[in-house]
Amino acid sequence: MMSHDHTLEIKENRFIFALALTALIFLAEFIGGFWTGSLALLSDSAHVFMDAFALGLSYLAIRAAALPPNDRHTYGYHRMQVLAALTNGASLLLIAVEILRQAWDRLQHPEPVLAGPMLVIAVIGLAVNLIVAFTLREHDHDDLNTRSAFLHVLGDALASVGVIAVGVILLFVNWPWLDPLVSVLIGLLILVSSGRVLKESVHILAEGSPDGMTATAVAAAMRQVAGVDEVHDLHVWTVSPGYVALSAHVVLRDQALSQTTQIMAALKAALHDGFDIRHTTVQFECGNCGQGSIACSQ
Repeated sequence: MMSHDHTLEIKENRFIFALALTALIFLAEFIGGFWTGSLALLSDSAHVFMDAFALGLSYLAIRAAALPPNDRHTYGYHRMQVLAALTNGASLLLIAVEILRQAWDRLQHPEPVLAGPMLVIAVIGLAVNLIVAFTLREHDHDDLNTRSAFLHVLGDALASVGVIAVGVILLFVNWPWLDPLVSVLIGLLILVSSGRVLKESVHILAEGSPDGMTATAVAAAMRQVAGVDEVHDLHVWTVSPGYVALSAHVVLRDQALSQTTQIMAALKAALHDGFDIRHTTVQFECGNCGQGSIACSQ
């Protein structure tokens, strides 16, 4: 079984490799966009630049999340991953608006495009983006930070497909409006991907529970533990993707202290096995607390 440190090292190396490739393709598309006069290629280069920015932020966030907790940051730096994802999503949103603005100007005043060089650069960009996406894909399943970076790269790969299509068509017909039209599609694609990342990032920063998990379901599972009469003042939140915490008041029957230790162990096991909750804080109470709400502000 691979150790945590070794897994982290592999993840960091993948980000460094992806960042280097992305920086190279940005330079190629940026220079090529001015050379060919293609707004679609320039739009793609702007997206690639944000890919590099996202990957750099994500790498720093991974390093920060590995730091141990301290007196000032008792949960460690896990939230750095979420903050990086939020920044990535916001940057995508801004670049999408700028692309749409420039595309509108170009639709009103079309300009000629060098289709051949544009096509070659776009094909190279697509190949590199697919390599980078494959590099990141293995780690994106339960990591919002990595997934936001992956969406950057995947969106750019799809945008490259659009640029390639424009290049092929412009080789045979003179439709200068086609280049800014594809730029609009690229801008809309970026808007969708940024919206998803921003929504999930804000949900976590607002102390939201994981998707598919409700306080009612968690409380019901806790009540199934022998010796538990009632659960109230229950709070479940996501510290960072894959790291869920819980606090609750649990009402017990009058019993020996040694029995409460067994109940605590059973509660933690039920929460971990049923909901993958890693951090549990429970306050035991004796008798009926008289509060009818599962989640209260007491």
